[in-house]
Amino acid sequence: MNDERPQWLSRQPLEALSRKLGITAWIFSAVVILLVVCMQKIRIPLPEGWSTACLPPFHAAVNAAVALVLMISVIAIRLGKVRLHRATMVTAMLLSVVFLLSYVAYHTTTDPTRYGGTGTMRTVYFVLLVSHILLASVSLPFILFTFIAGWTNRFTAHRKLARWVFPLWLYVALTGPICYLMLRPYYQ
Repeated sequence: MNDERPQWLSRQPLEALSRKLGITAWIFSAVVILLVVCMQKIRIPLPEGWSTACLPPFHAAVNAAVALVLMISVIAIRLGKVRLHRATMVTAMLLSVVFLLSYVAYHTTTDPTRYGGTGTMRTVYFVLLVSHILLASVSLPFILFTFIAGWTNRFTAHRKLARWVFPLWLYVALTGPICYLMLRPYYQ
């Protein structure tokens, strides 16, 4: 087994770049959260014959892929495979961007689907949904900070952040598809 960590850990931190990217991460997070809040009130009509019906299962698949890539990434770094870890983290970030763009497109063009379940399942659904939404919004800037810390060779900060950001991001990535599967019978 070839442990790549020592050669990576000897790299000098890029503090100035990290600060600039950190400011960008805060701005990006604020814009995304504002956009998600505003999209609930915006409806853009679709052209005749267009449908967004394929997007909810696509979102679930992308979230599931993010969860899988995150788990591979953690295994990779524990095995000392830094290049694989970096590649999988870039993949997770790109998948998340694709998800976000598609999610906003869907929710600005389509009326929300209401969950129709009752009893315990209704409670379970809303607990999962609310925790998913809250953790997604709260974790976004910290996901970006963790990525930036790793990318700019601030490995101590990266490890400290990743220890609690990883489980939150994984939870969000897993509960997205679960919420979709629970809501699936109610899509039109």
